[in-house]
This record gives sequence, structure tokens and C-alpha cells, in this order.
Amino acid sequence: MSKKITIDGRELVFDQDKTVLQVARENGIYIPSLCYHEKTGPASKCRVCVVEIDGMKGLQTACSVAAKEGMVVRTDTEMVREAQRMVVNLLLSNGNHNCLSCECNGRCELQDAAYFLGIERPPFIIEERQERDSSGAFILRDPEKCIECGRCIEGCNHLVVNEVLDFGYRGGHTKVICDEDAPMGESTCVQCGECVQMCPVGALIENKYIGAARAWETKTVRTTCPYCGVGCQLDLHVKGDQIVRVTGTEGAHPNQGHLCVKGRFGYDFIYSNERLTTPLIREGENFREATWDEALDLVAGKFKQIIKESGPDAIAGVSCARSINEDSYNMQKLFRAVIGTNNIDHCART
Repeated sequence: MSKKITIDGRELVFDQDKTVLQVARENGIYIPSLCYHEKTGPASKCRVCVVEIDGMKGLQTACSVAAKEGMVVRTDTEMVREAQRMVVNLLLSNGNHNCLSCECNGRCELQDAAYFLGIERPPFIIEERQERDSSGAFILRDPEKCIECGRCIEGCNHLVVNEVLDFGYRGGHTKVICDEDAPMGESTCVQCGECVQMCPVGALIENKYIGAARAWETKTVRTTCPYCGVGCQLDLHVKGDQIVRVTGTEGAHPNQGHLCVKGRFGYDFIYSNERLTTPLIREGENFREATWDEALDLVAGKFKQIIKESGPDAIAGVSCARSINEDSYNMQKLFRAVIGTNNIDHCART
């Protein structure tokens, strides 16, 4: 049953089990938020999404307060903006957030919040240098850009359940660590990249994306992952005619934004110089280029010879998981109806 809530003077209709932040976002009202993600639920860690709610003392975090019938919410009062600017200023000060050189420039939620709040430069300077961790095969960790929102930890521990990331140490020395503070490349991390997709800033970046393109230079193309039969949905970030980055499509079935290491990082084969562009026929220890007609005639002739000498069950076929359904269907029809054998299977590992 629908209910009504008032946000900044606008009466809005919402369904049950929604937070104030969710109702606001669904109706185009921007409330800065950094620790909240749709997949991980209420967090109340960053305190950037605070609002005023009639009948409730102090400021409330919009990401965790349930929307209720007749609730009156104000997102743009002086007290709200003062609190939001203080939090964002501290986050900007406690790190090296140089937007001009950051790979996340143009797609950074901290940058969006600072722009919305009119913050040009932080008023505080906290000098504490931390080294980048480039030991991971596909992921670069930059602790100086980390805002300790915990989204990467939630994603790692509760979404993909790899249980590698966590907060380590205490007080001002708190930071995100891999296992027992091991370099990412020496930890149990499987490099699935869920932490990269969850990160709202530039603390976790794909190695392949560094220097490849700015966010505004790319267009997004949705497609299906070619690696297995699950059908995970991908967003290809394309500059010109080159894929520079791959992310999981949030809210899309069946993967809901999650990807394995192959789906997220294994797109280099598209541009490999080692890809075959013409059929090859072995002659002794070497291969020579051939036409399609010559190659197909050779294969058909070999099949006929084997069937004549040993029967159709002497031949077996394996359909690749990267093939589309129609190709796999034609493959099994070829073996069952033409060759005359049921020795046809499917390979799910590629």
C-alpha cells in the first residue's frame, strides 16, 4: 500500500520498506551519500546523507531512517549543509584527492558531493603519506584516496563472500587491509573486482584503465559476458572503437553487477595479434594458411573417412560456452542428425 512523505515541500508517494534516501533518489532529489550502496543497504558510516526530520532530534542519516507516512523531511537547511560540508571537508583533507590526475575524475561520488556543496578546496591539511599497493594483478590500491566508507568490505565479505578485506588498526590509524595487512597480490584476493565497482572514489582502480580514458570520453554499451553460460550483463566503457573498462550492470539479472575476474578483466583477447584470422592446415610440424572452402572440405573428408572406418560413435564434439545458443543447437543437430552420434557435450570452462 502506497504512503506519502514530504521532502523539501514536495509530497511524494512511496512503497513500504523504503528509506528516506531511496525515496529521495527515486524522485530526483539529490542527497549526498558515500557509504550507502543499493546492494549493501543502510550503513550510516560517512554521515554525509544527514537530513532534518520533523519530530526527531538532531540530524538523521537518510540512508538508514525508514520513510513513514506523513514524515516531513528537509534536506537543504543551514544545519544540514553545515554538517555535510564539514564531513566532506574532512574527507578531502584526509587524503590526496587530486581530481585533475585521478582516474575517477568525472565518476567520483566524493567529487560530486564536493561540487554540490560548493567546496573548492579543503580548509584542513592532514599530512600522512601512504604507499600505493600495485601488487595485485588487475587492481591498484591507493590508500591516500580511501575515505573508509566500508563499501568495498561489504562487497567483498557479504556480496561475493571472498572475505579478504576488512578494517585494520584503530583510531586515526584505521585503514582497509587485505587479510592480515598483506599486499593485495600476496593475499587471498581472487581479483574479481567487486571492490573496485563498489568504491565511490579512486582508492581502487583497474590497472588496465589507468591512462586509458576520462569518464566523459567514453560511451557505455550494455552486452552479455562471453565467457560462460550464466549470461552476466556487462557495461562496456568504450572510447572510440576500443573497450577501456568493463563493469557489471547494476540491477540487471542474473548477476546484479557482480562479475568474475574473467568477465571484468578478460577482454584483451579482442585486440590480440595472436587471434586467428584465416584457417590453418597442419603440414608436418608447420601450419599453412588456407581458404575456408579448403579447410571445410578437409574436415568433412576426415569425418567421412572416420565414419566409414570406425562408425559415427568414433567422433565426439564439444560446444564452447562462448557460442550463442543457436550455434550450440546447430552443433548438436550436426552430430545427432548428420553424423549420427550422441557424443556431443558442452564445455563450461574456457
